[in-house]
Amino acid sequence: MRILVIGGAGYIGSVAVSELVKQGYEVVVLDALYTGHRKAVDPQAKFYQGDIEDKFLVSQILRNEKIDAVMHFAAYSLVPESVKKPLKYYDNNVAGMIALLEAMNDANVKYLIFSSSAATYGIPEKLPITEESPLNPINPYGDTKVMMEKIIHWADQADGIKSIALRYFNVAGAGNNGEIGEDHHPETHLVPNILRSAISGDGKFTIFGNDYDTKDGTNIRDYVEVNDLIDAHILALKYLIKNKQSDVFNIGTAHGYSNLEILQAARQVTGIDIPYTMGPRRSGDPDSLVADSTKARTVLHWQPKHETAEDTIASAWQWHQKHPNGYEDK
Repeated sequence: MRILVIGGAGYIGSVAVSELVKQGYEVVVLDALYTGHRKAVDPQAKFYQGDIEDKFLVSQILRNEKIDAVMHFAAYSLVPESVKKPLKYYDNNVAGMIALLEAMNDANVKYLIFSSSAATYGIPEKLPITEESPLNPINPYGDTKVMMEKIIHWADQADGIKSIALRYFNVAGAGNNGEIGEDHHPETHLVPNILRSAISGDGKFTIFGNDYDTKDGTNIRDYVEVNDLIDAHILALKYLIKNKQSDVFNIGTAHGYSNLEILQAARQVTGIDIPYTMGPRRSGDPDSLVADSTKARTVLHWQPKHETAEDTIASAWQWHQKHPNGYEDK
């Protein structure tokens, strides 16, 4: 089976490419390299540099490479940036999805695995969050993901493009034994910032906000390890092709960890007493997001192998030790 991974040079997409290759899939990657890294792409995958909004290019790749299914990881995903630059997010995320679906329809490719987000839920009415929880995003990033889910729903109704949207929560860890990791510029995610500070010893790690409605005042999130996340994507792909039925699944561990608890877990993993400062809240951050992943565990038979914060952080620590300057070291 031939899979097109769009955004396959990014953090999560590159781990997906590596695992698909290992499992015997023929993989083609499309990435504009705006935020991804060419060095992150498995050498056994065929690579094209280009934009998801280039409908002609995407259609050409789908046809020429005889693609059977698409995995979409190409959305912009930084919540604070989406608040400051909403039009950038609607352009790339929403218009990009429309262009992809038009290209898929043109090339008669009918299977899509879409990387959605827990940001679709906004501030949940109750925890843990199920797939039936109301979608009420509080930032442009989450709003674009809701729009993208609506678009793929109607594309199914009109054109028979079957899709599964995976709404996942915070992702951490590294793939391929610590060789494929998180390298963003700027880096806004909690775990890599903690680990970078552990390595540099600069004491500049900041937690944003200690006045949230949580047990210690800092945000609570459900962290899923990146290899477990990719397992869910591949299980979703197999399920979609077998059942030919669109669906949506939460992917998370159902364990909520506050920012301070993640910091403490990182101290245990690294053996370093990482100092921190407390900063103001960031725009668009909900208090708590914790998944009910019962549906994914039951229907997809997904079983995460990393259920604790320490397990999730361990592979990320491998990556940062091996690559303190990210992909510049390769």
